[in-house]
Amino acid sequence: MLTFTPNILKNLAAKPATRKYPFVKREQFSGVRGELYNDIDNCIFCGMCSRKCPTQCITVDKTAGTWVCDPFTCVFCGICADSCPAKCLHFHAEHRPPSVERETISMQGEPPKPKVKKKAKAAPAKEEAGKKAKAEPEEAPKED
Repeated sequence: MLTFTPNILKNLAAKPATRKYPFVKREQFSGVRGELYNDIDNCIFCGMCSRKCPTQCITVDKTAGTWVCDPFTCVFCGICADSCPAKCLHFHAEHRPPSVERETISMQGEPPKPKVKKKAKAAPAKEEAGKKAKAEPEEAPKED
């Protein structure tokens, strides 16, 4: 019984080994992947993040311009941010606060306008190529 007495006295005099979490938070490590964030103004709504996500927690609707993420399904692997061609997905260093209700991250943006193809310039170029082909006769293959 008395063999534990020195250990008990040492633990009573030392500071606690744990933190009182909600009130005392430790510093985040460098490179930690916390909450997923989309810079919706730069998003092109290509859907690459939703196709590459292993848990399928991201949903992209290009026509409506919506981007939805379910953080309870996300495993914070970072594949979506790495595969984004517009580089608009980022991870904050801080995690989301604890929540009682299931919440999703929904963002509404402006989908990019489709590019208008210039047919007026393409048509004359094709006509000129056709005229050149008619003007230059094809050479017959030489027989030896």
